[in-house]
Amino acid sequence: MHYAKTASKLREQIIKFSGELSAGWPKVARRFLAEAIYGIQARQSLHLTEIARALGEKISLKKTQYRLSRQLGRDDLGRRVIKGLFDLAAPRVEKKTLLILDISDIKKKYARKMEHLARIRDGSEKTLANGYWIIQVIAAEVGKTSLVPLYGSLYSQRSPYFQSENLELRGAISKVSQATEKKGTWVIDRGGDRDYLFDYMLDNKLSFLVRMKKNRDLIYRAKAHPILELAMTCPLPYAERIVKEEKGKETIYDLRFGARPVKLPGRSKPLTLVVVRGFGQEPMMLLTDLRVTKSRKSIWGIIESYLTRWRIEETIRFLKQSYQVEDIRLLTYHRLQNMMAILTVVAFFAMVYLGLKTKLRVLSRHVMGAAKRLFGIPDFHFYALADGIREFLFGRNSGLQRFHHQWIEENNQLPLFDP
Repeated sequence: MHYAKTASKLREQIIKFSGELSAGWPKVARRFLAEAIYGIQARQSLHLTEIARALGEKISLKKTQYRLSRQLGRDDLGRRVIKGLFDLAAPRVEKKTLLILDISDIKKKYARKMEHLARIRDGSEKTLANGYWIIQVIAAEVGKTSLVPLYGSLYSQRSPYFQSENLELRGAISKVSQATEKKGTWVIDRGGDRDYLFDYMLDNKLSFLVRMKKNRDLIYRAKAHPILELAMTCPLPYAERIVKEEKGKETIYDLRFGARPVKLPGRSKPLTLVVVRGFGQEPMMLLTDLRVTKSRKSIWGIIESYLTRWRIEETIRFLKQSYQVEDIRLLTYHRLQNMMAILTVVAFFAMVYLGLKTKLRVLSRHVMGAAKRLFGIPDFHFYALADGIREFLFGRNSGLQRFHHQWIEENNQLPLFDP
């Protein structure tokens, strides 16, 4: 496919994608969303200046940046963006789909003027730093490589609108579950081991698989026992060897695993505690409401489902690195939250939308082939795909000028959304 045709095709697909997301919005809002998605992809940056530069408008860069900033600050933008994403992504979620919830952060070590900066723990340096918390939900399937971004939000405990982390997490689970009609299984790391979330998921009949902390009791044979005691005494009749790639190196783990029936204190629903030894000195403990038998296949299926979370860690790195998330420089909290929602749909475009149809698969392969990296296209192809999109769009930086007729604005002061 000719280079110029591929670039043009990419622009057309961005317009089509943003149009599906923003169906029913006023034209000024539809134009903004298309320009934001295009600019972020073309410059691999969340800077409004870079997005404005990618558009190549025949007015001053400052005026374009001001217009983008004004639109980004509109009320209800983030909610509308995620609602549009749900309409596209939720049908891909089935009963056995894993809904992987991840809490991460963006570090703003030197920021001082950004609104409601929180204190976060920098895991790499094991220190406290300024920044914000991010909740993401990504759908995955055991044994498949496809990942589907479903939800993304940013919050700070210093915001006057913040009530609790429990409510932030419940909000994410509630919105996604409503969009997916309660399909899928929620997979959460040890941050999900809290009675508040267990009560919410059990009360709403949501399936879950949660890695447990070691400081709680579970009911076994009608008596309360420390969970670590239950894990240490659990029979582990099965063995499995797995290989995990960590920081470019392969690490081999020889695992032993088993399971036993349990309940949460104060709850009547039968649950299963799956125990895995081999990752460290203490066992991995997984609690689920899914049906688990004593068979090797059944128990290993639960473990495989949880280990699928490892792929999400790479996805989070992909988003942060490919789009320079930690270099974001928006000063107002509301704009930061709206940009996080837009970044989620940008990821959906790069990771999912390009491969929806046969002709787009061809386009996707061409785009990946354009990625220029020191050691070629990496195994984690989303990096190459993001680089390739930028290569085509940035290499022929003509913006979206020829599409402007689709967003003729009767009045530049129109509200972003209809009353």
